[in-house]
Amino acid sequence: MQKIKSLMTRQGLRSPQESVNDLSPIENFRTLTKEELRELHEEPADPQAQQEIINSIEEVYFSNDSFDIVKYELERLPPVLSLQELEEYRDKLIQQQAAVSKKVADLILEKQPAYVEELERVTSLQNGLQLAAVICTNGRRHLNIAKEGFTQTSLGLLANQRKRQLLIGLLKSLRTIKTLQRTDVRLSEMLEEEDYPGAIQLCLECQKAASTFKHYSCISELNSKLQDTLEQIEEQLDVALSKICKNFDINHYTKVQQAYRLLGKTQHITSDSYIPCLADLCKALWEVMLSYYRTMQWHENHDQDEAAVVSSVSDGNNVIGTEENSFDRNYVKKKLEHGLSRIWQDVQLKVKTYLLGTDLSNFKYDDFIFVLDVISRLMQVGEEFCGSKSEVLQESIRKQSVNYFKTYHRTRLEELRMFLENETWELCPVKSSFNILQLHEFKFLEQSRSPSVSPSKQPASAVCSTGTLFQQYCAAGNPFEIQADSKDDETEDVLASNGYESDEQEKSAYQEYDSDSDVPEELKRDYVDEQTGDAPIKSVSRETLRSRKRSDYNLNKVNAPILTNTTLNVIRLVGKYMQMMNILKPIAFDVIHFMSQLFDYYLYAVYTFFGRNDMFESTGLGLSSSRLRTTLNRIQESLIDLEVSADPSGTLTAAEERKEKVPSPHLSHLVVLTSGNSLYGLAERVVATESLVFLAEQFEFLQPHLDAVMPAAKKPFLQQFYSQTVSTASELRKPVYWIVAAKAIDYEQMLLLMANVKWDVKEIMSQHNVYVDALLKEFEEFNRRLNDVSKRVRIPLPVSNILWEHCIRLANRTLVEGYANVKKCSNEGRALMQLDFQQFLMKLEKLTDIRPIPDKEFVETYIKAYYLTENDMESWIKEHREYSTKQLTNLVNICLGTYINKKARQKLLAAIDDTDRPKR
Repeated sequence: MQKIKSLMTRQGLRSPQESVNDLSPIENFRTLTKEELRELHEEPADPQAQQEIINSIEEVYFSNDSFDIVKYELERLPPVLSLQELEEYRDKLIQQQAAVSKKVADLILEKQPAYVEELERVTSLQNGLQLAAVICTNGRRHLNIAKEGFTQTSLGLLANQRKRQLLIGLLKSLRTIKTLQRTDVRLSEMLEEEDYPGAIQLCLECQKAASTFKHYSCISELNSKLQDTLEQIEEQLDVALSKICKNFDINHYTKVQQAYRLLGKTQHITSDSYIPCLADLCKALWEVMLSYYRTMQWHENHDQDEAAVVSSVSDGNNVIGTEENSFDRNYVKKKLEHGLSRIWQDVQLKVKTYLLGTDLSNFKYDDFIFVLDVISRLMQVGEEFCGSKSEVLQESIRKQSVNYFKTYHRTRLEELRMFLENETWELCPVKSSFNILQLHEFKFLEQSRSPSVSPSKQPASAVCSTGTLFQQYCAAGNPFEIQADSKDDETEDVLASNGYESDEQEKSAYQEYDSDSDVPEELKRDYVDEQTGDAPIKSVSRETLRSRKRSDYNLNKVNAPILTNTTLNVIRLVGKYMQMMNILKPIAFDVIHFMSQLFDYYLYAVYTFFGRNDMFESTGLGLSSSRLRTTLNRIQESLIDLEVSADPSGTLTAAEERKEKVPSPHLSHLVVLTSGNSLYGLAERVVATESLVFLAEQFEFLQPHLDAVMPAAKKPFLQQFYSQTVSTASELRKPVYWIVAAKAIDYEQMLLLMANVKWDVKEIMSQHNVYVDALLKEFEEFNRRLNDVSKRVRIPLPVSNILWEHCIRLANRTLVEGYANVKKCSNEGRALMQLDFQQFLMKLEKLTDIRPIPDKEFVETYIKAYYLTENDMESWIKEHREYSTKQLTNLVNICLGTYINKKARQKLLAAIDDTDRPKR
């Protein structure tokens, strides 16, 4: 260690402690001399050997500094000393010391730059600490100066000033509180002076001030006292206003009006408090009438008791007294009976003023129905009280109802247009047992409510089984008590889960029908035309029944009604309209008229979306009946706003009429009607059209209820609505499904194939032509796609019948058109036509159950006409107007052209041209 220290001393290095004590500049390090290097390197230069020597050092030498090495070595000496062993051990220790010294020297030399760098940082830190000590000293000196010259003088003054300001504010608050405590005296003086506006203004200011100082406990009592004073002022205002009735004074009335304005009492009753106030008014009037009723009952009972007593003790001496008593009783009875109508008239006038004083057009539907219920109950009271029909009340509520209903209906029509424009025409999954009476809106049709139910839950015509209202509520209670709405206690159970009513039905939906027990009764019966109800044409075999059942295009056995969310919404609206009409019959015509507009708009939307196509309607097949066209034109003219630009010079009447109309709806862009794979939106067309038919059925169900409340003078309107509009819903099937049928089969391709057939053959053919097979393949593909669509939507039998009928009609007429294009034809060619058509019929009957085949005679008659003579042809032309001019001309030219002269042919052609031939 001494060698290490001497080495450090020669190197000019000092310990860190010595360096800290002396921060003089560090001397430059000098290089070691050769002798010093030789001295350090006398030990083995091999690093591995040197490391082995270091490893041989005992662990005890690496312990802490308190270890006494000399004592340790002395204790290790053997009892018998040997000079040679001691010298060897000494040499070993010297080698170990030299290796350690060499290792330490190497480490020192290795860490020398870092040591120098760290020493420089220590020096810099010492300089910084010295500078910081100087700064702290100066800071303490300046702080002492500030404490003596500023804090103890200026800030002390500011603190005292702040306390002074707080005390001034407190004094002001105390003076205000003192003033508030004396306000009641001034208020009493102002009320005695009838300075109501000043008193109210002062009271309101005091309330405002009191709310400012509400953190003081003494103000809490003052607040309640001011509120009592304000209510007292309002009572005195009512007394002051009543004085105006006897003696009108301008100044006095002006003060009263100013006071009411300050109280915010100048406006009508708010909508939130309208119904409670109406109920309170009716309850108060009921108490008056009930008291009068009890008075009459007392007199009636007293007279009966008195008459019984007189009759039991009567003799000839008191006849005159009995007559006087009878006269008095009759006089009192007449006076009381006269008072009945007078009191009821006053009741009507008061309620009329209340009813007409507020605009109810923006009320919620349930709130307005409640108002109607209360007035209906009040009119029932009037009828029991004095036999009055309550004309004043009826007229008042009629005005409000018409005004309300116009606004309400206009909003509902706009909502219906929004529903229709966002409708994707998906099925609403309802149960097969669905009935509109299951909806809350129609519960009033079948419920007979008990007397304990609130007026809003009772029909206007309900008569308590316990007697009149006066008898029922004579002892206690009030018929105008507002009770909680119990509507939420009932739940509607009309929706099916995933379109099925149970898991079992879902499992059986796709099962094959393997027995007659699976065949519905209507299919076991003979075929009946569902449109006309005609008698059976032919019996249907069991095999046909089974094939029909397999091709019924039904997804499951449970034929649930086909309707949409929009349909359900319209039905609910109808129920709400009927509720209002049932309560207030004088507006029955207006309500039914608006109900008819709901149906009109739905029908017009379905036609516009799915049935309007001028190209196909021009075929002349009578797709749209004259009644349906008239109905659609009427709806368009009376209800649809065609968005024509407004005429600035138009009259106000025209603007009002247009305001009552609704814009024509537009089909949602989510509905695709142009894809052949989906049969051109057949699923959506079925849902739309059949939901309209379902809606019409519900209107038919409600007809007796509507007819019962319709005024006699207006019943022709209702009858016309049902006969010309509701009954036309099913007629919309033809134009809607015609569009599908016209696109589903490639009729043009069939005409091209027929044009390539050679009809002037010389021998009778036994094989039909290829166009027949092509047409049948088209029908098979049509049948397959119908089955695909039926997996999404159940296709009812009338719908599938109409689709097949349309397709077959178009195919048969295409056949006739193809035969009419023939340029040359022999007798054998005519036989080939018959062969082709019979082959087509035979294969077609296996695909469909429609019997007879539509337009079968249309084709057969045309083919047979090829065999007519000249005389028969002329009469035949006059009788068969269903064929076109081209088709008849072809018969004349091709069939008879080679057998008759030119003059006869011209005669037949002239007969064709002269005959007006409307198409069937």
